[in-house]
Amino acid sequence: MKTINIKEKYELFNDYWKPRVVAELNNQQVIIAKVKGEFIWHDHKDEDELFNVIKGKLRMEFRDKVVEVNEGEMIIVPRGVEHRPVAEEETWLLLFEPLSTKHTGDVNSKRTVKKYPRI
Repeated sequence: MKTINIKEKYELFNDYWKPRVVAELNNQQVIIAKVKGEFIWHDHKDEDELFNVIKGKLRMEFRDKVVEVNEGEMIIVPRGVEHRPVAEEETWLLLFEPLSTKHTGDVNSKRTVKKYPRI
């Protein structure tokens, strides 16, 4: 058992939309990512996703609405719900999702990451 300094982990990388695994528990991944700009529309058929905004602001777009997620807030996207995260400025995210979750669901794009590196 050891502590994990999340802030120090964010300082180890500068690229956007390239998640890193910082821990695993109960078949869940604890992931950090820096994001900026628009991601792609996608869903996760069998998994919920938790997005916690550590720094910045996230706009979570859904087909029927948009939800602003501010620093210190989180949102859970239910399984099967199509969504697109957007960040106007650099935003730091902490995510919780099952190990089985595919980065972009069934959508393959140049942003798709097959296996997240561990830091």
